[in-house]
Amino acid sequence: MRARGAASVLLTAMITMGCGDGPDVDVVLRGGTIVDGTGRPAYVGDVAVSGGTIAAVGDLGSLNGVEELDVSGLVVAPGFINLHSHARYQGLPTAENVLGQGVTTEIINADGGGPLDLDEQLREIEAAGLAINVGTNVALGSIWAEVNGSEDTRPSDEQLARMNAMVLGGLSQGAWGVAAGLDYKPSYYSTTDEIITTLAGTASWRTVFTNHDRITPESAFSSMVGMSETVEIGEATGLNPIITHMKVQGREQGSIDAVTAMMDAATERGVYTAADAYPYLAGQTSLAALIIPGWAQEGGSDAARARFADPGLRARIVAEADEALLARFGGPEGVYLPERGVELTTMMQELDATSGGDAVVRILESENPTAILRFGAESDLEGILRYASTSVACDCDAAVGDVSHPRGYGTFPRVLGRYVRERGVLSLEEAVRKMSGLPATTIGMIDRGFVASGLAADLVVFDPATVIDHATFEEPSLPSTGIEHVLVNGVFAWRDGALSGERAGRTLRRPHAHPARPLAVEDSRSVSFAGTVIPDLDVGGSPFDVSLQVEQGGADASARGSFEALGADGARGLTLVRFGLLQTHGGWAAFSLRLMDENGVERGGYVVIDGEDPMSDDDGVTVVIVVEGRDPMIGRSSGMLSVR
Repeated sequence: MRARGAASVLLTAMITMGCGDGPDVDVVLRGGTIVDGTGRPAYVGDVAVSGGTIAAVGDLGSLNGVEELDVSGLVVAPGFINLHSHARYQGLPTAENVLGQGVTTEIINADGGGPLDLDEQLREIEAAGLAINVGTNVALGSIWAEVNGSEDTRPSDEQLARMNAMVLGGLSQGAWGVAAGLDYKPSYYSTTDEIITTLAGTASWRTVFTNHDRITPESAFSSMVGMSETVEIGEATGLNPIITHMKVQGREQGSIDAVTAMMDAATERGVYTAADAYPYLAGQTSLAALIIPGWAQEGGSDAARARFADPGLRARIVAEADEALLARFGGPEGVYLPERGVELTTMMQELDATSGGDAVVRILESENPTAILRFGAESDLEGILRYASTSVACDCDAAVGDVSHPRGYGTFPRVLGRYVRERGVLSLEEAVRKMSGLPATTIGMIDRGFVASGLAADLVVFDPATVIDHATFEEPSLPSTGIEHVLVNGVFAWRDGALSGERAGRTLRRPHAHPARPLAVEDSRSVSFAGTVIPDLDVGGSPFDVSLQVEQGGADASARGSFEALGADGARGLTLVRFGLLQTHGGWAAFSLRLMDENGVERGGYVVIDGEDPMSDDDGVTVVIVVEGRDPMIGRSSGMLSVR
């Protein structure tokens, strides 16, 4: 398999372990409790890492590593994937606060904020070095502000077309989805139909629409209405909706069963509906964002302050802010100002304010600090965490030093310590699934999120008996404990409970053959295919024949079967060593594997067999073969495909 399309490649089954005198792999984690990210029961075994990927999993007694660690009594899991990140660029080269939680990958531009040029963004953050992996979302809020401005005005057809082109351009740059924050101005001023028009043509990308749901006075500040809008937009555009940092607020507290029933109904209609959530009952944003009415924020902060100075408008703003405080956060008692370290109720007294809304306006006359906003009930939070398609995400950032919300240091260990070990809300396997395999499949990742041969060696090793958060709202930057080691692309980024300083992270771009999908590995599944693959013109190379039969039972740790790719001259180039994980979805399948190259070097990789490629005009099958350190082989075939 040469740099651009193989002239000839033959792959056949072979098992090699411990055959040479020297070390076979870079690292072996010995005797850990493997929780592989699928949700299947934990088991004791070894995990070997070589060249940035997982070399083997199981009883690897004779396999030798350059470095071997005894991790008995500890859990070995896939690195955690944070779907909702507001990462600060200066934090990404170290990422101490998130590595200390076991996070190895973050998806940035959450809530619709971020740069317009994703290529430039990725180049910029990559240039400084990365301690973790980073992928992007299309920032729909930024696009709306750029094209339609900060006023509550209707976009023209030309403006809608321009925004649509910017969204599609971002997806072509490798974004993992489209992110919106329709509760934030100015995209708050959009109509649902305008957002649907802006997202026209995105269905062929088979990705997600993730949205901070819009909660308005017109809906009586209903969380359900806001979440339903997210689903409506996903259903109309063909994108999988994700209800991000999911919560049931204010007057609707206690209605989690109704919310999840709405999500289930959408999934049953064929609109796979997912969520992400953090394990806290308070969020954080700017003081103005969700309290000051939308009309009063039109035009930005200077325009808002001009309205504050008008006695008639000020009275109306205060009254509507009071209503928002009561309906969403239980009144002024639900607001804490972390930079000042005081409750809003204390500020009311200091400012001699007549109400919470009055105090907010008085503060905003000179500054716009962040606010901790309390919103919900513990029973709702537990229901959200239990919901099958909810991923754990911190709504935080890779930061340097102090943060102002405890989720920045505590989210993932808090779930493992409090909601698994102490309260039994989730099993250990289910919690890890919600931190790794589920977020990976939700956005379309193939090569991360699981412990399986051939996949990227993003791994976390933690102590299930001690892992816990320590950060509080009063001291939000206290590190968690119990995360012992974190490997990013096979390199220790976190070692013995401390930052190593290594920068092995990568920028991740989503290919179109990586569809967003449910995590469905609990049942037996199989794929078979045989055909001649014609390489894509932009890849080049000669045609090659592929034949495969791969299957995996729901309780099996790895797939089995046969795989062969043969070039025109029949010469052998790569040899199959072992299979990893098989995933299927409709007429699409992917499996990871390990291969031996022509120089006797093992490499990880994966194969995609895509019988439902919407980017192609014919009825054929897209074939993708990715091998670590090689350019991918991509082509089309008219061969026979069966996915079960």
